[in-house]
Amino acid sequence: MSDERQLSTRRGHVGDLVDGTAAPPAVPGRTMPLRTELVRQLQRRRTQVAFALVVAMPVILWAAFSIGGGEPGARGPSLVDLASGSAANFAVFTLFASASFLLVVLVALFFGDTVASEASWASLRYLLAVPVPRARLLRQKAVVAALLSVAALLLLPVAALVVGALAYGTGDLVSPIGESLPFWTAVGRVLLGAVYVTVQLSWVAGLALLLSVGTDAPLGAVGGAVMASIVSQIIDQITDLGAVRDVLPTHYGDAWSALLATDVDWSEMTYGAFSAVCYATLFLALAAWRFQRKDITS
Repeated sequence: MSDERQLSTRRGHVGDLVDGTAAPPAVPGRTMPLRTELVRQLQRRRTQVAFALVVAMPVILWAAFSIGGGEPGARGPSLVDLASGSAANFAVFTLFASASFLLVVLVALFFGDTVASEASWASLRYLLAVPVPRARLLRQKAVVAALLSVAALLLLPVAALVVGALAYGTGDLVSPIGESLPFWTAVGRVLLGAVYVTVQLSWVAGLALLLSVGTDAPLGAVGGAVMASIVSQIIDQITDLGAVRDVLPTHYGDAWSALLATDVDWSEMTYGAFSAVCYATLFLALAAWRFQRKDITS
């Protein structure tokens, strides 16, 4: 009889676990907190490698300048010629050299991999069964991807300023047109330029997220966004297109160079930021619409 009672008791405990009485039900509005998702993404190897590359880029450029040591061009100094003049000049060159490709890849990586990776791991449907509402899942992942992207994009000029200060000192920023800015003013301009690049690359974030919700291959989403940026930059070089180039998302990518002048002309940066935000809003809306209607099979 004692064995029968023990078996009956065990069955009762198992029944409590099965019918859910042993644990409170999940609240959809509290599932998948940002802190949990952020810690999870920070622990991934691709995130750690991405931030390590951002920190290493100024060191790599400094090493290249130390080995190279070329002479100024015949038509006057360029950003490359002035890069070793001061920390501010070095940071400006680092940002220019990285904005058109490296930073595009980083933003595309964080946004393009975020949903597609869950699908490739066959864990997306289980997340939605917790239950995590689709809109909340997409929002939480987009917010974390945005935090990582902003951190990486702002870390680059900070690391470049530190490396440049150690290697070249804290002299004035000298632009190719001969204007100069005091060091701390130049630091503010460089960081403001990084903020503009962050806003300008928001269209890459929106496109990468749109591709991420439509595929189970993270590499396809990341590569698609990067390829779109490259194609846009190539088309922008065709001057015969005239005003058509103004609608390209990369047309105002280097507009932050106006910050290197003593008197800043904000017009092109305003157009560039507005254009990027419009593209980003469109892509994000399409991503939300697509994700709400997609059949989740993985």
